[in-house]
Amino acid sequence: MKSVRVRFAPSPTGPLHIGGVRTALYNYLFAKKFKGTFILRIEDTDQNRYVPGAEAYIIDSLRWFGLLPDEGPEFGGEYGPYRQSERKEIYKQYGDKLLADGNAYYAFDTPEELEMMRESDQTFKYDSKSRKVLKNSLTLPPEKVKELLEKGENIAVRLKIPENEIISFNDEIRGHVSFESNELDDKVILKGDGMPTYHLANIVDDHLMEITHVIRGEEWLPSTAHHVLMYRFFGWTPPSFSHLPLILKPTGQGKLSKRDGAKFGFPVFPLSRDSDHEEDNFTGFKDDGFLPEAVLNFLALLGWSPGNDQEMFTLPELCEVFSLDKITKSGARFDIDKAKWFNQQYIIHSDNLKLAYTVQDKAIDEGYNVSIEYLADVCGLMKERVHKTDEIISGGRFFFEPPHAFDDETIKKRYKPENSKHFLKIADQIGAGEKNEIEQIIKGYVQENGLKLGEFMPILRIALSGSMQGPDLIQSMMLIGNKESSERITLAVAYFDKLF
Repeated sequence: MKSVRVRFAPSPTGPLHIGGVRTALYNYLFAKKFKGTFILRIEDTDQNRYVPGAEAYIIDSLRWFGLLPDEGPEFGGEYGPYRQSERKEIYKQYGDKLLADGNAYYAFDTPEELEMMRESDQTFKYDSKSRKVLKNSLTLPPEKVKELLEKGENIAVRLKIPENEIISFNDEIRGHVSFESNELDDKVILKGDGMPTYHLANIVDDHLMEITHVIRGEEWLPSTAHHVLMYRFFGWTPPSFSHLPLILKPTGQGKLSKRDGAKFGFPVFPLSRDSDHEEDNFTGFKDDGFLPEAVLNFLALLGWSPGNDQEMFTLPELCEVFSLDKITKSGARFDIDKAKWFNQQYIIHSDNLKLAYTVQDKAIDEGYNVSIEYLADVCGLMKERVHKTDEIISGGRFFFEPPHAFDDETIKKRYKPENSKHFLKIADQIGAGEKNEIEQIIKGYVQENGLKLGEFMPILRIALSGSMQGPDLIQSMMLIGNKESSERITLAVAYFDKLF
């Protein structure tokens, strides 16, 4: 078998959508399964839509996920350049070959003329029928063509689609696919500025970079007929094609778009972004408290199945079991609750110190300058109670500062003012003891005084954290410390007594 070479080829027209991450992931998994090469290629031929910083965002996102390319911008390789804007002259020679062989032609129609055609006929497309009456090198006299080429305005090179043909290819996911050539438009392959469109550039690059398998989104399926034709025109063997199913909105209706994050209230991009334009500001999965391994595990199962009930996979495990024939044809609904479940599982099984480094910046932003060891202990107590890493800080504030409010409703139901003196004595004994004695102090005092433990533990929890919610009380007090725990109980009891 020929060495597997796949490419992830995003356009730097904005931040990398989570659907693009899944495409990158499937390419990566396929390459690694067969010990092949995973290539990053930046398809930046559409200079009008180019967004500064978008390429860096794409690379930073891949780094966060651990999907490191073997070749590409910043990664090197023998098949570069890996930015299409740096390969302009390469495309021109192949465009010229298509022209010389009669498989492409010059079109001189202005944007205004084409718009008028669309307004008069909503089904208009530049194809084998309409090209016969439009302004192009197939209809104009040679001297007029020469004149317009010398003038250099409104020149485009279009692919000449043959008439009355069936164009077929095999898709690894969808099986046999065929198109009638009369239904295809004569796509622009070279623009007036000399830049190629996707259709020419990706064909040339895939051939020259020796790509063996093209794994890309379903939206490119209708264009594949054009690409198959160009492979034929050049006399090249096309790669294997696989077109991935859509990631659908949570409702199951329509493709999950870049704007759906704001609409549904969850991330659709890997990393956060700050922009001068409010509509371009968003929180990514990383800053929303997701671990990269969890997001990848979740994404892998959005359109692919291992063929059994297993759900949890490390990246190396995914590389081992992934296969194209287990990818579904139908779209997969994006379920944020399922994503949170995966994240929770990964948080629970994460090393405490690793988690501490993950949430350290969040803690510092909140003004909590504690040691990484203390933060690791907090993570150890909180990690089974959260779905996202940022909830370790927000849900565990009492580990860093005394509560600013208490669960008054529960206090009024369960606190007995006559027990005030007992709480204060327990607080004094805790303050004078060691941290490994806290449980013994509380239970010993309650037993010696003929009291009920069930009347004391909930109140102590509220005194410590402000609510009935939280990890193990004794372990929490041991981490906060005897002196701090004692002071909190004393202050809380004074507040509780005022409620009665």
